Amino acid sequence: MILYNVTINIHESVHDQWMIWMQQKHINDVLATGKFTSARMVKVLIEEEMGGTTYSIQYTTDSKETLQKYYDEDAPRLREEGHRLFGDKMLAFRTELELISEH
Repeated sequence: MILYNVTINIHESVHDQWMIWMQQKHINDVLATGKFTSARMVKVLIEEEMGGTTYSIQYTTDSKETLQKYYDEDAPRLREEGHRLFGDKMLAFRTELELISEH
């Protein structure tokens, strides 16, 4: 199992608008690609020096190949919407994780 983790710091001035968009539209749009089986959103509890609030959205998929298909077929379009709506008030970085075990 592969976790596609997107960590996002969002500026206070657009936080509420971003939260609605993320929970009601964006996560659903990513899941609608059919390449992920689930998603969860968590808040990072460390205060950032740069300000804002940081979240981690973790999408679960079956393989690196499926994740690569997402990158090739869907990611540019979905990332563009966030950039268009929030610009430099949203900073994101992405990490690929492989689940080794759950206890």
